[in-house]
Amino acid sequence: MTTFRDLGVHPEICDSLERAGITTPFAIQEMTLSVALMGTDLIGQARTGTGKTLAFGIPVLQRSVSPKDPDYSEIPQGKPQALIVAPTRELALQVSSDLEVAGADRDLRVLTIYGGVGYDVQTDALEAGVDVVVGTPGRLIDLANRKVLDLSHVHALVLDEADEMLDLGFLPDVERLLSLTPETRQTMLFSATMPAAIVSLARTHMRHPMNIRAESSYENATVPATAQFVYQAHDLDKPEMIGRILQSETIEKMVVFTRTKRQAQRVAEDLQERGFKAAPLHGDMAQVAREKALNKFREDKLQVLVATDVAARGIDVRGVSHVINYTCPEDDKTYVHRIGRTGRAGASGIAITFVDWADLARWKMINKALDLPFEEPVETYSSSEHLFHEQGIAPGTKGRVVDPAPVAPKNRSKDDKPRERAPRNRERTRTRTRGGSTVEGGESTPKQAPAAEGAPAGAEGEDKPRRRRRRRSGGGSAPAQGAPADA
Repeated sequence: MTTFRDLGVHPEICDSLERAGITTPFAIQEMTLSVALMGTDLIGQARTGTGKTLAFGIPVLQRSVSPKDPDYSEIPQGKPQALIVAPTRELALQVSSDLEVAGADRDLRVLTIYGGVGYDVQTDALEAGVDVVVGTPGRLIDLANRKVLDLSHVHALVLDEADEMLDLGFLPDVERLLSLTPETRQTMLFSATMPAAIVSLARTHMRHPMNIRAESSYENATVPATAQFVYQAHDLDKPEMIGRILQSETIEKMVVFTRTKRQAQRVAEDLQERGFKAAPLHGDMAQVAREKALNKFREDKLQVLVATDVAARGIDVRGVSHVINYTCPEDDKTYVHRIGRTGRAGASGIAITFVDWADLARWKMINKALDLPFEEPVETYSSSEHLFHEQGIAPGTKGRVVDPAPVAPKNRSKDDKPRERAPRNRERTRTRTRGGSTVEGGESTPKQAPAAEGAPAGAEGEDKPRRRRRRRSGGGSAPAQGAPADA
């Protein structure tokens, strides 16, 4: 069995990896390390979750001069030696975390740069000096324009998830970053797919790159160890279905993908109300809140993460047993990336896709592109027997683990006592008539009706009954109430 030491990896890096329990390289690592360690440009293509980070991370760390080496004094002090560009904040943080594990004994300073947070911490770190920079294109360009980030001494540049950067519109920023680095640099590009624009980028900015592909074709880019299920489901029934799946015998942790940020927030709150430890992850959340949710998910303090596609790119968390596509993915690439959050690093996983009636045509295109056997999704409800059987759910399981909060009835206070109506104030003062005119003196006592002509006068101040006139159905006036009718 091949080990990292057999591939020529520095003993300090091997020691760090062994302490973390990593001893045997994956296919993409074994195929690329021998080439990348020589400084050759390369294009690595492999499905998500197969260990691409260490495939480029180890060469970056090994070919960077460590402060413990005598030659360290000869490089420009404080200037980055390597740059790794990632499409999202979460992926940048994940790459930095892996580099810190592998380079624990190299004493190299790794800095993560991304937007959504203040500049002070990042600029202070750059001024103090860093060796490896991992960042997102927008903030990297911003700091370079401010003359805070100097990329003129970079010897290695990595583009991670290049196809995703293309989809997010970062290609112009990537080309700008490439122009700020020396032409003699080593360039490594890693991507799950190779669209024409990425191929063109490689031809323009790479020197005779070696192409390494860990799979025979992209059409089979789904993880073999992931069991896939596709259900035609009603939108209102989906939370109940997820609640029941969360109580299956194979559940560990789950990532639920939604199409919109609002939908992610709503589904997370619904699952919380059902008693599950869930949290949203989307672009409207502050960066601190996003990192907090991810850390809780990694530490098993959360069972469910409800995320949008962009926010979830780069999530590499151990123990994710289930991925649920709450909405049908936009295309086959999105489907591959979504379900790649489970079944990672050789582990098995379960991917479940809910398809609405309106999304059947889109799903059939995805199914055909990936050559999957789910052209006609089975109509499924939370009570369907095949759902219980396929997902290992015990009979009688409901989609919640706590009783719903009681809804207080109307006209009831918090202590469940009937609310008492305030008595009407019949002595209130009227200052205006209903027509809006001012009442002289603001009298609080209603005016007495004038006595009917010929009627006996009562005592002074005695209330007189008001006379009412009713109109006949024919339009004529009816006699006043209490008066004799005309003969």
